[in-house]
Amino acid sequence: MSQGRWRALDAARGLAVLAMVVFHVIWDLAHFGYAPANLPWSAPVKIFGHSIAFAFLFIAGVALVLANRDSMRWPAFWRRFALIAAAAAMVTAGTYALFPTSYVFFGILHCIAVASLIAVPFLFAPWPAAFACGALFLLGGEFFASSAFNADWLQWIGLSTSEPMTQDWRPLFPWAGALLLGVAGGKLALPLYGERLGVSGEGANTLPTRAKREWLPFLGRHSLLIYLAHQPALFALFMGLAYLIPPAVDATEFVASCEERCMNEGGEGKICHDACACTAREAISSKALAGVTDETERGRRLNEIAQRCVANGR
Repeated sequence: MSQGRWRALDAARGLAVLAMVVFHVIWDLAHFGYAPANLPWSAPVKIFGHSIAFAFLFIAGVALVLANRDSMRWPAFWRRFALIAAAAAMVTAGTYALFPTSYVFFGILHCIAVASLIAVPFLFAPWPAAFACGALFLLGGEFFASSAFNADWLQWIGLSTSEPMTQDWRPLFPWAGALLLGVAGGKLALPLYGERLGVSGEGANTLPTRAKREWLPFLGRHSLLIYLAHQPALFALFMGLAYLIPPAVDATEFVASCEERCMNEGGEGKICHDACACTAREAISSKALAGVTDETERGRRLNEIAQRCVANGR
């Protein structure tokens, strides 16, 4: 039987890709100051992000079953694993360069890679076995979490009682459960595959030309490339936008916190207020913080402006 592709699965993955791009646009809007800073951590946006992650992992599980439906294709499996692992390493390196204190050490690609290894035995077992193990991962954190797993090198397991500071955290508990549920779903769907569902791939010439060109399955077939490329592109776009059209800044909160810190260090009320207000005005008018995402660099530039304000008696 030809190892074709299930077009409906590619379309579902393409839809998840679109949702992922929307989620990262929301994240970038908040990060660069065009939306409230806490927006990405609000309940609706967090649920949206978790739903996207679940969809990607579930689809990866289904795809794993379909790719090995006749027999285990070890060379293809290891090529796929190596590609995903390399992409995960790129994400870690890239986020470490941008966010060294909150880089991605075990995000969704890391989880897909490791969970795919866990899923291998279940490719040879009936679907209830994968379903049961998936449920164990999804719910196990509620029963097996322990402070013994709080060490940094164990955080990827997902059984810690504290959450690490990271841009994307998809530990095995509970997220490997989504992929294993996908394996169970794929094994349930397997009897229908090629009979009731559209198949595409090499040797599959039964689909009309127009259907082969549908953009949603196209996005799904190139999801890894889009995942790796879209956020750097968005980040560069927003950095340029922040430089050309800086977001409106509410200086009230900054001035208040600046005054409090100044007075705690022994400064007088009026001097602190004038210096902080001057710092806020100068930072906004000079675009000194435009496109700057590193907190250390932001602090250094603000400190320089504050020193000039104090020196000029403003």
